[in-house]
Amino acid sequence: MKFLIVFVALFALALAAPVDDVTILRSESDVGPESFKYAFETSDGSAADAVGQLNNVGTEQEAISVKGSYRFIADDGVTYEVTYIADENGFQPQGAHLPVAPEA
Repeated sequence: MKFLIVFVALFALALAAPVDDVTILRSESDVGPESFKYAFETSDGSAADAVGQLNNVGTEQEAISVKGSYRFIADDGVTYEVTYIADENGFQPQGAHLPVAPEA
């Protein structure tokens, strides 16, 4: 549930950003009671996709797991892309621009 709240907040922030004549090139979604998937791409180079699945349905260990990615072109002209997994172990992003924790 925490991930869903964070995800919705980030999505709302992205929608609230000032945009000049950006059009949606592709938008797909499929939402079910125990899974979802979506993908979109806009004319400014932004894109996102995710697939989520409810695991251990009906048990105390019930949790959603999500795999996805998003990309955008920053004001400096650089394209940033993040792939992630979000599950019972938390949000685990990966991207060339993100710092990597030192190995223990």
